[in-house]
Amino acid sequence: MSKITPFLWFNDNAEEAAEFYLSVFPQSKKLNELRSTGVGPWPAGKIATITIELMGQPMTFLNGGPAQTFTPAFSYSVACQDQAELDLYWDKLLAGGKHMACGWLTDKFGLCWQIVPAHIGALLKNPKAMAAMMTMVKFDIATLEAAAKD
Repeated sequence: MSKITPFLWFNDNAEEAAEFYLSVFPQSKKLNELRSTGVGPWPAGKIATITIELMGQPMTFLNGGPAQTFTPAFSYSVACQDQAELDLYWDKLLAGGKHMACGWLTDKFGLCWQIVPAHIGALLKNPKAMAAMMTMVKFDIATLEAAAKD
């Protein structure tokens, strides 16, 4: 296990969220779960925490209740090799969520994601590519690459 891992506070749907993310990302697995014995705020048998690994990144989800919510101040970035991969992750993560701008979306659990070309940093060194990006919701890699060549 990594020394530093994201620990995310879900309302009451950590297990559902874990199952969803495991279905979205290949090479992912459930690592551990802690079910309540009836001590603490959870009824006996309810998941308190569940730890998963998404493409090598471990993360723990807590059923913490409604006191805390996700914000765009924290997001995961998914580096995609081509438009097909970008479209795949965009569509799966956007289902039941809402798009934002510049490759960002909020999924149905309220967690924010950036779905970006793997070479976004190199592309955005060109001001025309940056200007093109600012008009996009979901990234169009070909359009960004064309703008970066100008």
